[in-house]
Amino acid sequence: MKRVIIGIAVFAITPVVFVFVLVLLLFTYHKNNLSKAFLLSRVNSVAYAALPTNQDFFSASISESDGRVEKIRQFLQKYRSPLEPYAQDIINAAEEYGLDYRLVPAMAMQESNLCLKIPEESNNCWGFGIYGGKIHKFVDYKEGIYSVSKTLGTIYKDKGLVTPEQIMTRWTPSSNGSWAFSVNHFMDKLK
Repeated sequence: MKRVIIGIAVFAITPVVFVFVLVLLLFTYHKNNLSKAFLLSRVNSVAYAALPTNQDFFSASISESDGRVEKIRQFLQKYRSPLEPYAQDIINAAEEYGLDYRLVPAMAMQESNLCLKIPEESNNCWGFGIYGGKIHKFVDYKEGIYSVSKTLGTIYKDKGLVTPEQIMTRWTPSSNGSWAFSVNHFMDKLK
């Protein structure tokens, strides 16, 4: 019987001793690592660092219009449009008349594939004033950009026609919605 009690005691005490030794080892290991990390951080720290006497500073300003011009220019270049050199004029006209800068190029894409399919010598990429046998001609693309922008920014805007869906009701009233859908599509490509 004595052997049974000793056997039970050994099996009961062994896990307790094992856990105690494990905790003691972990505590010692953790304590040593903390002190080493502390010593290493002190060795690598810099007590004094001289600042350079001459500092070259430069400043740059990035304006939103620059990005918009480049975005329009790349869009026009991608489709080989003769409007490419007029990207800045498109932005300037949009700002002058309070328009979304993407509207006029998107309309040109819808109406004439960005001036690739226009009446001869008309410089009219927007279908502006073209109905029946009548063709409105501009001296150059710049005049067309500003005339279309002015019309949209004054006459159309005054009547509350600002979105492609609203503009379509007057610009091309016979459209079943495809005109506005396409203009919106090309405006999205210019985001």
